[in-house]
Amino acid sequence: MINKVAKNFDEAVADVPGGAVIMIGGFAGPGGFPYYLVHALARQGAKGLTIIANTAGGIGLTLDFEDHKILFENHQVRKVIATFPFSPSPSRPSPAEKKILAGEVELELVPQGTLAERIRCGAAGIPAFYTPTGYATEVAKGKELRSFGGRPCLLEHALTADYALVRAHKADKMGNLIYRGTQRQFNPIMAMAAKLTIAEVDEIVEVGDLDPECIVTPGMFVNRIVQIEEDTGFPRHLEMSFWIRGTA
Repeated sequence: MINKVAKNFDEAVADVPGGAVIMIGGFAGPGGFPYYLVHALARQGAKGLTIIANTAGGIGLTLDFEDHKILFENHQVRKVIATFPFSPSPSRPSPAEKKILAGEVELELVPQGTLAERIRCGAAGIPAFYTPTGYATEVAKGKELRSFGGRPCLLEHALTADYALVRAHKADKMGNLIYRGTQRQFNPIMAMAAKLTIAEVDEIVEVGDLDPECIVTPGMFVNRIVQIEEDTGFPRHLEMSFWIRGTA
């Protein structure tokens, strides 16, 4: 059996080259975000990166924390493909927002559902698809347009990456992954859409210890796993109780 367990987060991202395309799991807060992998990538220092993520970091919709905004602060990002690249507060622009507006980072803005489907198609080997989302908006510029049943649709191309940094709850030593709470957002589809997937997990167990009915991402899609050894000090799963009562 191939040993997929990395010694630490720095080892896990050590071979990420400059110019790589990287998918980063997460939604708009710490739930399901690969915090330690991203910080290891910041320490590693690869530059000229293309980041594919739901946000460009630093937007603080649920909890302000050191997310992938640090990659922009470190001048490591050349391009970002995201749905929410800017801060919701004009008085508190994110690091990515400042660099995008200054022309230092290229932005490809993608509606959230379209982003998810582009990644899913990349995982499934589907090269492109048509969607009505974005018709007659800035998103439509330069894209092929066709009509289906009288409804205008845009041609959107699949997204793949060189690396995916994802967050899961448990893994076995073969890399099978189980998710918890809001880890079940972009992480599962990103894990299948990259050439090399690295998973940050709470616990690594022996093969056979995971309930096969609970496995979401099969180990065939996962190349490296790293177990978290310390507490970040903020909620990482963001289950329903967090949204209702403001507690983890």
